[in-house]
Amino acid sequence: MKLTNTTAQMRKGILELCVLNIVSHGEVYPSDIMKELKDVKLIIVEGTLYPLLSRLKNADLLSYTWKESQSGPPRKYFTITEAGTAFLEELKTNWDSLNNAVNKILKSK
Repeated sequence: MKLTNTTAQMRKGILELCVLNIVSHGEVYPSDIMKELKDVKLIIVEGTLYPLLSRLKNADLLSYTWKESQSGPPRKYFTITEAGTAFLEELKTNWDSLNNAVNKILKSK
């Protein structure tokens, strides 16, 4: 078993939480999401982010608007919906519980 595969699966599991949290701070362009993730060492590629954004949008957790760009074609900016905000809060609660449980296991004898 390769450590890189396990690490990748752990990152994918928390990516939805991280992306929703980033978008919850205000309207955001996908490259800004990627930059914020990269800044904290959660590096992903566009081929991972764009399908995730589409799934979140199709689940009515995100919405988007098109805005004209000074340097090219219009850009799609994402915002979190009311349902997305509620789902994010549930994810945070579940993350806190899971994180506490794992930390207890890791700190045990």
